[in-house]
Amino acid sequence: MSELKNQKRRKKIPRKVSATSLENAALYYLGRFATSSENLRRVLLRRVERAARHHDTDRETCAQMIDHLIVRYRQSGLLDDVAYARAQGASLNRRGKSIRAIRGWLRQRCVPADIIEDTINALAEELGELDLAAAIAYARKRRLGPYRKAGKPPANLEKELAALARSGFSYGLARRIVEATDIDELENAL
Repeated sequence: MSELKNQKRRKKIPRKVSATSLENAALYYLGRFATSSENLRRVLLRRVERAARHHDTDRETCAQMIDHLIVRYRQSGLLDDVAYARAQGASLNRRGKSIRAIRGWLRQRCVPADIIEDTINALAEELGELDLAAAIAYARKRRLGPYRKAGKPPANLEKELAALARSGFSYGLARRIVEATDIDELENAL
C-alpha cells in the first residue's frame, strides 16, 4: 500500500485535437453549462493549448475549426449570447446581485458590452427598479434591515450598510433598506 503512495503518478497526456474531438468537447460543454460564444471559444482554445504542448498540433488550424464550430452553433441556436445574458442577468438579480455585479459577472463571461447594456435595459423595463429589487432580495437573504429577527434591535447599522455597499449597492439605497421598519412598505415600493 505504501509503495503505491510513493510511486509517482503519471501525468495524463491529452489526446490529439481533431475536428471531431473539438466538436465532441464543445457539445459536452454546452450540455453541462450555459455559456457565451466567446467563453466557449476560450474553453476550446485551452484544450488546444494543452494538446499542442504534447503533440504537433497547429494552433491556427484548430482556431479556425473552433470559429467554424461557433458559427455553426450560433446558426443552429445552440449558442445565443443575448438569451444567455438575459437568463443569467435575471437569475443574478433574483439572487440579490446589484447592476454593477451583474455587469461584472457578464463581462467575466466574455459577453459583449452592447449585449450587456441591452440586457440591463430589458431587465429594467421588465422588473422596474433593478437595484431596489436586488437589494431587497439580498437583505432578505442576509436578514438585514426589516428582515432582522423579530425583537432584535439594529445593533450595528454600519455593518449592515457595509454589507450592502460591498455587494455593489449605492449608499442611499443601502440606507433606505437598513432604516426601513416595515417589510410590506419596502416591498410595495417596487
